[in-house]
Amino acid sequence: MLPTIRELGIGLVAYSPLSRGFLTGEFKTPEDIKGNRLHMPRFQGENFYRNLELVKQLEKLAAEKNCTPSQLAIAWVVAQGDDSITIPGTERIKYLEENIAAENMVLTKEDLQSIEAIMPVGTVAGTRYPEKFMNALNR
Repeated sequence: MLPTIRELGIGLVAYSPLSRGFLTGEFKTPEDIKGNRLHMPRFQGENFYRNLELVKQLEKLAAEKNCTPSQLAIAWVVAQGDDSITIPGTERIKYLEENIAAENMVLTKEDLQSIEAIMPVGTVAGTRYPEKFMNALNR
């Protein structure tokens, strides 16, 4: 998709860059999941634990970079190009400030390679939404 939108001069707005909060590192057990996330396949059963392992690896890299996993995720989106922006949701000023600070992070080529080695395309377990919603999205 990126080559096509770039050819057409269209920007990309990254939707849910923190994977519905999963990339914040706040979810440690299935009991931490509340609200609509309970119905999302990425937060259910074995998918939860497989995705949690990915988050743990990102947490280690974030610690090495002296940042939060959220900041690392946002900085990764920003590093994708001047035509890529992100609008993470937040409910607290503390997290808004943390998210804004990620805009000033500089990720090296090695950092980007490390992130992509941890979480290559297709690695995340489970779809974003339940099947009936995915079918509606993919029409």
